[in-house]
Parts: sequence; structure tokens; C-alpha cells
Amino acid sequence: MRALITGATGFIGSHMADILHSKGYEVVCTIRSSSNLRWLKNKNFTLVETSLSDKKGLAKALAGADIVFHVAGLTTAKNEAEFFKGNCEGTKNILEAVMESAPNIKRFVHVSSLAAVGPAESLQKPVTETTPLHPITAYGRSKKAAEEEVMKVKDRLPITIVRPPAVYGQRDTEILTFFQAVNRGLAPLIGFDDKRVSLIHGLDLSNGIIAAGESPNTIGKPYFISSEKFYSWEEIGEITKNVLGKKNVLKIRIPHPLVFAIAGISGFLNRFSKKPGVLNYEKGKDITTPYWICSIENAKRDFNFREQFSLEEGIRQTVEWYREQKWLK
Repeated sequence: MRALITGATGFIGSHMADILHSKGYEVVCTIRSSSNLRWLKNKNFTLVETSLSDKKGLAKALAGADIVFHVAGLTTAKNEAEFFKGNCEGTKNILEAVMESAPNIKRFVHVSSLAAVGPAESLQKPVTETTPLHPITAYGRSKKAAEEEVMKVKDRLPITIVRPPAVYGQRDTEILTFFQAVNRGLAPLIGFDDKRVSLIHGLDLSNGIIAAGESPNTIGKPYFISSEKFYSWEEIGEITKNVLGKKNVLKIRIPHPLVFAIAGISGFLNRFSKKPGVLNYEKGKDITTPYWICSIENAKRDFNFREQFSLEEGIRQTVEWYREQKWLK
């Protein structure tokens, strides 16, 4: 079996490349000229330099492919148009390339996001695959639009959609800032209300995406791949504190109005930066929302998905790896 991975230079894509190779797949990775190849170096992967707007390059990458894992996408952008270009148009381009160059492919797996669906109403009602899509951010709207492009071709290609929630683990740089804050003795908490999140270790997610792509039960359907439990950031912070060996960590609650004030200023300053900033008004909406939680019952039923890492085990492994890389002292 020959697998093509877009976004293989990133956190999840690189783990998937390693896992697929260990399972005996021939692994092809799309890369850009500017890509950091640190996770792909000196490994038996075929690297093809192309982009999601390069039809000829995609055709070359797709040669002989049995399965495509479309992981590439933007998680930060300067505006909504950038999100749509990277997430929606990019997905449309690779779908067209697959139909032109590899129409008999066995599976096209699209990695979407919980953000495409939106938050849950309450702790008792996590979102499911039947929840109407109601994204609340530009990123979420672009991922919803990308899913719609995938669903348009479900009668022509054997597609599967997976929707991760928040992800952490070795090679991740986004939730790293939370670990760094706790390591410095600070545990930031947003607001004074109860907030819960679905959260998954990167290796569990990578294995889950591959399992979804290999199962005959998942064709034409979306799935959440996540933790069974819904975590509070206080709980996550407490476990992180213990794993880091920190006795005294100061919990700082940041009121929602202050979050939006900081986000607004940051968003304004981001306009003058070449790179998109992490914090802006929409990110403020994201982190002040109480329930980013989803059900994994369908994934458990259709392809026997189970987490292998408890939260404590996952955080411990992540912290050890961060320290080895000198990302944490």
C-alpha cells in the first residue's frame, strides 16, 4: 500500500508518516521549498516538493497512491480569506487532482476539526456527527467549507472525514506555551465559569486517523477522534504541575472582558506583522467558549477507536520529550 500524506512536515502528519511506515506502507510526503524537514530527515519516505495549488506537482505525488491522508491546512491566518484559501481551496484542489490522477484510490481521508462543527451546548450534550455545523470562527468556517467540498465528491471517491479537538504531545508547538507557563509557576485560566475540553494525545490521534482510513465501515462519513473524558483546564494544569514537579503554581484567572481587550490589541498589532498572530478577537471567542467537547461513540463502534494514553501518561511523555528537545528546562 502506498500512502500520500499532505502536511507531513507538521505535528500530526509527521507522526502519521512514522506509523504508516512501521505498518509497511510506502510513504509519500508533500513538502514545500520552505518546509522544515526536521521530523522527516533520514527516513525512508519519498518527498515530493509541491503545494496544494500545484496540480502538476500533486499529480506527481499521487502516482501509484492507494490512500491519501489530507492533513495539511492553516490553523492561523491574518484574515478569513487566507483561511479559506489554505483550507477550503487547498482541499478542493487536491480532490480535483485525485479525481484526475488517481480516480481508483481506495480512500481519501480528510482531517478537519471540531471547530468546523462548533462548541457544545452543555456538558451533558457534547457534539456528535449529527450535530448541525455551526462554527464560530473564521478558521472553523473554512474547515466547514472544506468538509463540504469533500462531501460533494463522496459519490465519486471513497472519502472519510475525521475531526480532532485540541491536540497535545511531542512535536506540538501550540499547547507548548501552556506547559511553559506552568513550568514558570503560572497556570492561566480563562474566566470564572466551568470550561471543559476534549483533548487527545498526538499519537492517539495519528493512530485513530489511520484506523479510520483503513476501516471499511467509515466510507462517506465524518468521525470525532478524541478523549472519552472531558477535561477542565484546572485538571490539566494540576496534572501538568505534578508531572513537572512544581509544588507551587499560581492560578491566574483572566476575566473574559480582559481576554477580549488583549485579543483586540493583539489583533490590531498583527495587521502590521508579516506572520499571523496567535491571539486575536476570534481566538478570544474560541478560548472563552465553555464547552469544546465531542462524543467518540461512532469511532468506538465503527473502527474500535480507543485512547492508549491517559492524560497523565500523555502529559508525562510530552514533558519528557520537551525536556529532551530543550523546549522545557
